[in-house]
Amino acid sequence: MSDNHQATVDDGAPVGLITTPKQLLIAVLLAFVVPIFGIVGIVRYVTSGDKSGSADMHTEAAVMARIQKVGSVQFGNGQRSAKTGEEVFKVQCSACHSAGLVGAPKFGDAAAWAPRIKTGYEALLNSALKGKNAMAPQGGGAFDTTEIGRAVVYMANAAGAKFEEPKAPAAPGAAAAASK
Repeated sequence: MSDNHQATVDDGAPVGLITTPKQLLIAVLLAFVVPIFGIVGIVRYVTSGDKSGSADMHTEAAVMARIQKVGSVQFGNGQRSAKTGEEVFKVQCSACHSAGLVGAPKFGDAAAWAPRIKTGYEALLNSALKGKNAMAPQGGGAFDTTEIGRAVVYMANAAGAKFEEPKAPAAPGAAAAASK
């Protein structure tokens, strides 16, 4: 006898595991049902695992920690020194006031500045902060109100005004230390 252990039919053709239509139907059904039960079992296993510590995962602090920014960019030491009126003028005002563009009074032109100086410092500052005619509002930009005020005083004084330069507001910590 040969070493071939495969079953054969009387005519010598090999016989497999599935020999009847009933066996074929059962094999096809099991081929679909067994994987589905396997997937359902894996899902149940994963979702019903040990939940200890998961309550901490859903607190607002934990969620905010997971979605926080990856990093931030900061130039300098975070503290910006207050700019002088001349510095603000060079950066913000000189484009129009140096050349007298769009009706802006030229820097140092006493005749053009005289009617504006008569309105007073507060009116000039208000015009600078809120804008006037073609001049865009300067408030809320790169410079704070005190720095814009210093630029107004710098320009007005160059045209003959005698305005006093505004002082920087005291820091909250400095006011508390001064009162003790």
